[in-house]
Amino acid sequence: MLCHHFRRDPAPVFFVAPRRGPRAQPKKAAARDLIIRLRKQNYSVYELSATLQERQCPLSPTAVREVLKAEGFAPLPRRLDAERPGAPRPTIEPVADVRAFSLAPRTFKTRCGGLFLFVPELVRLQCEQLAARTHLPGSTMIPAAQALRACLALKLWSLERKSHIMALVADAGLALFAGLNAIPKKSYFSEYSSRITHTKTTQVLAAWHEQLHGTELFPGDSFNLDFHSVPYYGEHPVVERHYVSARSRRQPSVLVFLAQDADGRSFCYSNAELRKGEEAEEIFAFIAFWKRTHKALPRELVFDSRVTTYANLARLDRLGIAFITLRRRSPKLLKEIVLLPRSAWRTVELDLPTRKYRTPRVYDQRVRLAGRPFRQLYITDLGHEEPTILLTNQPRRPVAQLLTRYAQRMLIENALADAVRFFHLDALSSAVGLKVDFDMALLVIASGLYRLLARRMRGYADAQARQIFRDLIDMPADVTVTEREVQVSFHRRAHLPIILASGLIDTPVSVPWWEGKSLRLTTYQG
Repeated sequence: MLCHHFRRDPAPVFFVAPRRGPRAQPKKAAARDLIIRLRKQNYSVYELSATLQERQCPLSPTAVREVLKAEGFAPLPRRLDAERPGAPRPTIEPVADVRAFSLAPRTFKTRCGGLFLFVPELVRLQCEQLAARTHLPGSTMIPAAQALRACLALKLWSLERKSHIMALVADAGLALFAGLNAIPKKSYFSEYSSRITHTKTTQVLAAWHEQLHGTELFPGDSFNLDFHSVPYYGEHPVVERHYVSARSRRQPSVLVFLAQDADGRSFCYSNAELRKGEEAEEIFAFIAFWKRTHKALPRELVFDSRVTTYANLARLDRLGIAFITLRRRSPKLLKEIVLLPRSAWRTVELDLPTRKYRTPRVYDQRVRLAGRPFRQLYITDLGHEEPTILLTNQPRRPVAQLLTRYAQRMLIENALADAVRFFHLDALSSAVGLKVDFDMALLVIASGLYRLLARRMRGYADAQARQIFRDLIDMPADVTVTEREVQVSFHRRAHLPIILASGLIDTPVSVPWWEGKSLRLTTYQG
């Protein structure tokens, strides 16, 4: 058809001429005279752009700069603030310096009133000594203890990025919580976290465990283990590619190992200094950390099939540590399951009233892997398309208990989801200067403080951190500093009766970093 039209065209066009765009820019042309007239009055490009916006002839500062350059105008010399026209400007906040910290009598309002609910626990656990015992870095202006509390405030208040602290730099309550005259700026948090090595982070976690002695936050009977990939969106050549489940693909990320106490439901260990090929050995790094801290081996570990290898399962068995894990569904195992006769299966009833699939079918057998005998369970009718293969070294434990315990491993999945949404676990990319390993240690401490606070609040023992923050922590308060104490008066809210029943109200607590003054939590009487 093209050839047919070409033969019959009396004047064929061999090369199509491009269609030229407009030679003039109507918006710039309409504003050119006004731009020149105002520039002669020493208007800057930003002031010109704002004036054009008011006169319904909007142009960006870049477009204004192009017009001025075409007309031969040179850039204006830099002016002092006093020489600029009157306009709203940011306030000049004081520099964080503990030497300027004052508890002189005064009254102010704070948006972060709920943070003071954590102060009694911080005092009871002697967290003031945490930074000193681990020799965290500090300075004359911001000592180590104040620096740690300032970093911890970011996690407790659910700030997604360190830059978001700039919205709260004028909040006197946040500075009072940290024991400073003002909260440090975002650049400080980037610089501070880069000075903390992995050895120092491990020491902080060990000291945190010692401070928790007697709280029963970590009973140590059973642990949930898992890996999590923190996405990285920068161009750092050292960051390796790992599988990110939320994206269902491999991408540059920081691999993090997390351990959660199954009964305490709080993270107890973290490590973000992992490289490829070290994943399988990290489980023994956690065992060594727990033995060094608690003078005993963990009793039971529950994890999925990707945490370690069969050879390491044999090592766990030789150490006498019970474990429950999944085995990968290889084609050979799936074929074996299909060929099993119906009489080989038995039905087990799970004591989980809220579960939809309560009567799975189970085939129990003994297998030998890496030279050690293990117990292997084929499980169907659990609500999954393919059968589940459970592997353990507990030969006499009832099948129903094994299935129930592994199902409780979802606690760490839920905790990771809560950490992603509330503690912003996945916000540790190139836009965030906080070092990932130190941020994970802050996550462990913050999650523990939330669990300890939840035990005091009736009905919140099993609540996730974001619900506790929404109902109980995220509330303003009036702060009154007197000669002898600091009074924090909470405003009336729907969930205030729960705080009243917790025993924290009208119970003075002497705060070491407030020069010995007491904290008294009260309710607003106005």
